[in-house]
Amino acid sequence: MIEYGRMVMVQQIVTNAAREGTRTAVLDGSTTASTKAAAINGMAAGNITITTSNVTVSPDPPSNAAYGDPVTVTVSVPFSQVSWLPSPMYLGSKTMTASTTMRRETVQQ
Repeated sequence: MIEYGRMVMVQQIVTNAAREGTRTAVLDGSTTASTKAAAINGMAAGNITITTSNVTVSPDPPSNAAYGDPVTVTVSVPFSQVSWLPSPMYLGSKTMTASTTMRRETVQQ
C-alpha cells in the first residue's frame, strides 16, 4: 500500500511539474533553460530532485513554435529514485512520466 500510495503522489507531482514547464514554454521570451527550470522547480516543490535530463521540450527551443502551435513538455523520474522504501517491491523498474501540451501564446503575426 505504501508503494502504490507513493506512486500516486509522485505521479501528481510529475504532472504538475510538466504543466508548470509548459506554462512557461508557451510565453513570449521562453527558452529551453527557463522551461526546464520551471519543471525542475515544480518537482522541487514536491521535494523531488531531478536534473535537466529528466525534462524534454518540443519544439526545442520553444520559441520556434509559431502562434497557436503546440508546445509539449515531458517530465520523467525513475520510481526507484523517489520511493520511500529502501527497495521497491513492485514499481522499482518503472519510470513516472507526464506530458503536457499547450498552444504557444506569442504575438500573432
